[in-house]
Amino acid sequence: MREHRLDAGPGTAVDVFDPRHTPCLRIDPGDRLTVTSLDASGHLERQRVPGEQRPLLLPDRRGHCLTGPVAVTGARPGDHLALHVEHLEPLGWGWTVAGGQSAFADRLGIGGAPATWLLWDIADGEAVESRGFRRPTAPFLGVMGTAPAEPEEHSTIPPRAGNGGNIDCRELVAGSTVYLPVTVPDALLSLGDGHAAQGDGEVGGTAIECPMRTTLTVDVVRDRPLDGVHAETPAGLVTFGFDADLTTATGDALDAMCRWLCRLHDLDTATALALASTVVDLRVTQVANRTWGVHALLPAGLLGRG
Repeated sequence: MREHRLDAGPGTAVDVFDPRHTPCLRIDPGDRLTVTSLDASGHLERQRVPGEQRPLLLPDRRGHCLTGPVAVTGARPGDHLALHVEHLEPLGWGWTVAGGQSAFADRLGIGGAPATWLLWDIADGEAVESRGFRRPTAPFLGVMGTAPAEPEEHSTIPPRAGNGGNIDCRELVAGSTVYLPVTVPDALLSLGDGHAAQGDGEVGGTAIECPMRTTLTVDVVRDRPLDGVHAETPAGLVTFGFDADLTTATGDALDAMCRWLCRLHDLDTATALALASTVVDLRVTQVANRTWGVHALLPAGLLGRG
């Protein structure tokens, strides 16, 4: 195992996924990688008051400010990257913004009103907001993605079953293994969009957006039980659905979980669905990314056999 460090900066940051990108680092399967990412907007300096304009790494950015891409030697289409997330450290501060133009803001009667900003100080496992509100941190990366195969620029904003990206799932904390499909040689992995904490749904459109230091081990694996993105987390097994239609996203997450149950326990689909009805939780992952996200969670240790 080799150790690598990659910090966000000129030449190591992207704002789209693109298989034509030149990787800024090459690693081997089994290597450990420590990545520093800026917040989703790419602020080079913290805000001093909520919503203050500060210098950005990518002033004309089109999507999230991500660190990468990283080439993983030997990864080929049909494989999965296994990202073993070991440690996540929010770097001192974060922000949240809500309002503006959105269907939910309209529903609440604040559509079109000036956005409301929160500014957070983050230390010792706690985030303290500028008005005095406090909450424990539960950090994760909102974006972990490989490059799609089509030779063009792909927005970082919608999540995709075929390469991950802006999943925004709060279950993907340290101790998780996230499986991302590989669709191009060497995978081209990009990481970022640190969240110090988030509720299911990310209902206001943002979490506690923060710069993050992430340590993970990257493996290449084959013969996974599912083709799309899935994860093993401290909370349990997680599958995903992403679609503009909530029913379709929910069905995709449930379909994947039932197929995983079939593989784990040699079940037929009807039995897997019946068991899922007794143990699986369906949660709205996020409503913020132009695409509904739903995840199915099979809680750890809840379903035994024998």
